[in-house]
Amino acid sequence: MSQQFDVVVIGAGPGGYIAAIRAAQLGKTVACIEEWKNPAGALKLGGTCLNVGCIPSKALLASSEEFENASHHLEQHGIDVEGVKIDIAKMMSRKDGIVEKMTSGIEYLFKKNKITWLKGHGKFVGNSDAGLRIEVSGEGEPEVVVAKNVIIATGSKARHLPNVPVDNKIVADNEGALAFDAVPKKLAVIGAGVIGLELGSVWRRLGAEVTVLEALPQFLGAADEAVAKEAAKLFKKQGLDIHLGININEVKTTGEGVTIAYTDKDGNAKTLEADRLIVSVGRVPNTDNLGLESIGLKANERGFIDVDDHCRTTVPNVYAIGDVVRGPMLAHKAEDEGVMVAELIDEQKPHIDYNCIPWVIYTEPEIAWVGKTEQQLKAEGREVKTGQFPFSINGRALGIAKPDGFVKMIADAKTDELLGVHIIAANASDLIAEAVVAMEFKAASEDIGRICHPHPSLSEVMREAALGVEKRSLNK
Repeated sequence: MSQQFDVVVIGAGPGGYIAAIRAAQLGKTVACIEEWKNPAGALKLGGTCLNVGCIPSKALLASSEEFENASHHLEQHGIDVEGVKIDIAKMMSRKDGIVEKMTSGIEYLFKKNKITWLKGHGKFVGNSDAGLRIEVSGEGEPEVVVAKNVIIATGSKARHLPNVPVDNKIVADNEGALAFDAVPKKLAVIGAGVIGLELGSVWRRLGAEVTVLEALPQFLGAADEAVAKEAAKLFKKQGLDIHLGININEVKTTGEGVTIAYTDKDGNAKTLEADRLIVSVGRVPNTDNLGLESIGLKANERGFIDVDDHCRTTVPNVYAIGDVVRGPMLAHKAEDEGVMVAELIDEQKPHIDYNCIPWVIYTEPEIAWVGKTEQQLKAEGREVKTGQFPFSINGRALGIAKPDGFVKMIADAKTDELLGVHIIAANASDLIAEAVVAMEFKAASEDIGRICHPHPSLSEVMREAALGVEKRSLNK
């Protein structure tokens, strides 16, 4: 007889494992299907994010930042350092140790919450009176389990360019770029999005000469124009050579390197030679080989599964969350959707305000925002007022030698409701949380302006920007 569960989650990335834990907390019998294997061939939970995405990339960003600080920025503190060297193998070992700790932690949480880990590939094979039938294959004999409810949380994979084979040695996607065994002298990056900028920053700090080729004519088009302009200026100053409006014509690889033929924004044919190439041109949903047709479901023309505002598919008791559905491909968005769906299955009435999901780019300085940009609001015909305050006159920012950037707040011109908060600064990923809380509670800029912030702290700039909406910043 097949194993039966109240909830089966397909995929154990941030959306999937969180959905499984929340459903278990609510008293459901839960199984989670996962087939991910690390380079050593061991099955691991956590999906792309924990294994080859968010967690390892932030570990390398931190290591490379420490190296750059020791090499170039400690002198201003009166600290002389000579002969700074980087041990790439040790840096990678530290990264791998963090990944192992995090993925093992999820395994512990599964045991704690009595979640069954079904090891292998999950695929729908039909419906029955008892529930949805899912085949799990890959480890031992295939088995079929039955679920009253299924949550599809299979995530996404890197989009590759046609006729550009990725070997994750010379030409790498996000996986290979997190595992280089040496610092390339010349590194090319196709794509100036989040992944391209973060991974380009890692290897630039460690000594690579980095050239970024971006197809779009504008830099960081999703960000507020003021933030994008500031970021472009700072990244250029750091040494990232970013070219916009590029059309890639041909990529040729040898055992030693790669040659990229492209056309620049003015129509000129150019050639770029590099030791390594990172391809970061977006991600595509993992919806193939799921057997969706066996239950009357299918992916749309872009490979996503269509859902409503509560992540319900068109098939009863089947939900989809995270990177396989509409909206930003962000781990924390997937987590929130996982919690929402688990609570819906429990007949609660949860809700997500997608306008209050923050975005973060972990460059230096970091970039973070929540809500709408000024250009979006103006395109909607909305009257707004803005306040902006720099970190260059903030005591804490000067003390830690990170004075770059600013906070920009946008509020409704009549009601003062906060509509967007945009930050480029050290620790922007942490600072943005205050803005998320404020927007969830429909706060006005005045509300933040009247809240006492600790001194000296980076958070004071949040308050000053809020006061700036009414043109009454206290320290400018």
